[in-house]
Amino acid sequence: MKETILIISNVTNGLFLFRRELIERLVQEYDVEILAGDTGSVDNLRNMGCNVTITNMERHGTNPIKELQLLRYYISQIKRINPKIVLTYTIKPNIYGGMACASLGVPYVANITGLGMAVEQPGLLQKPTLFLLKRGLRKAQKVFFQNTENRDFLLKHHVIKGKYDLIPGSGVNLERFPLLDYPQGETVDFVFISRIMKEKGIDQYLDAAKYIRAKYPVTRFHVCGGAGEEYKKLLEELTKQDIIEYHGKISDVVGMHKISACTIHPTYYPEGMSNVLLESCACGRPIITTDRPGCREIVDDGVNGYVVKQQDSHDLIEKIERFLNLSWEERKQMGLRGRVKVEREFDRDIVVSKYLGEIKRAGL
Repeated sequence: MKETILIISNVTNGLFLFRRELIERLVQEYDVEILAGDTGSVDNLRNMGCNVTITNMERHGTNPIKELQLLRYYISQIKRINPKIVLTYTIKPNIYGGMACASLGVPYVANITGLGMAVEQPGLLQKPTLFLLKRGLRKAQKVFFQNTENRDFLLKHHVIKGKYDLIPGSGVNLERFPLLDYPQGETVDFVFISRIMKEKGIDQYLDAAKYIRAKYPVTRFHVCGGAGEEYKKLLEELTKQDIIEYHGKISDVVGMHKISACTIHPTYYPEGMSNVLLESCACGRPIITTDRPGCREIVDDGVNGYVVKQQDSHDLIEKIERFLNLSWEERKQMGLRGRVKVEREFDRDIVVSKYLGEIKRAGL
C-alpha cells in the first residue's frame, strides 16, 4: 500500500492553480488526501488522482466555538486518514491543522502564504492571532515563508522557534505562462487582475484609468476578477462610460496577457508572494506595483517595471505616464527582463524540490 500525504488548505482553487505541479509529483508515489473548502476546483483535483473532502470553514470568522469545532474536525480527519505527513496552507489550516498534527504527533510542513490584516496591523485581533499561530507552528517540521518580511515579523514576535526556510512564493510554471510576443497594436492596454477589493488597490487603479484615458485616448484599462456588489455596479458603470473594460473573473489569464502591454497591481493587501506579478513577468509583461512584501521582490524599479507608493493615485498616474513615454522597444525589453528574473529566481520547480526534500525528511 502507498503511504498517505494529507494537504490542508482553505480553498481548492488555490491548490489547483498554484500547487498543481507538486500534487502531480505526489500522486505518482503516494495517496494524496485533501481537506479544503470548495471554491470550484474539486473535480480538477479529483481528476488528478486526489481524494478531496470538502471542509466547511469560515475563512475570516473569529467565533471561538466554530474555531474549536474546526480544530476537532481536523483531529478527527487526521485520525481517519492516518497520513505520514501533512502539508498546510493559509492561516486557519496552519493554526488549527498544525495544532491537530502537534497533538497527534504527525509531522507537518506549514506555508505562510501571507499574514493577513489581523496579524500585520496592530489591533484587537493581532495578539490572539499571533498566540494561535505560535501554537499551530510550534512543532512544525518546517515553516516555509514566501517573503523575508513575514519571516522577520514572526521571528520578532517569537512565533517561530523551529526550522524555517524561504521559498519564492508559489513560484510560476514557466511552460503554462510562456514568453509571449509583445503587442504591437495601436492601443496600449493595461490590466488589473485580482479579487476586486479595496486593499488590492482597485480605487487607485480606477482613479488612474479616469485620468489617463482622458489624456491618452489610445490607452485601455482592463479589470479582471470577481467583485462584490459594492464594486460590481461601479465597474459596470465605468465600462458603460468607456473608462475601463470589466471582464469579471477570467480563466484564460494568458489570453489577457497576449493583448496587455503592462500589468498594474497597486495592492496594499498583506501578500505572501504575488502570483499575478509572477505570471505577468513570465509572459514578458512589465509590471507596476507597490513597494510592499510579496511585490517588491518581483519588481526591480525601472528595470522590469515601476514601484509606486501605496494608496497613492497620483504616484500611480505618474508611473503610468512614465511607461507611456517609453518607446515600444523599451517596453518590450522591460518585459523581457521580467521573464529573465522569474526564470532565475521564481521557477516553480524550486518550490516543488523544497517540498519533496521535506517529504523525504519525514521518512517517505
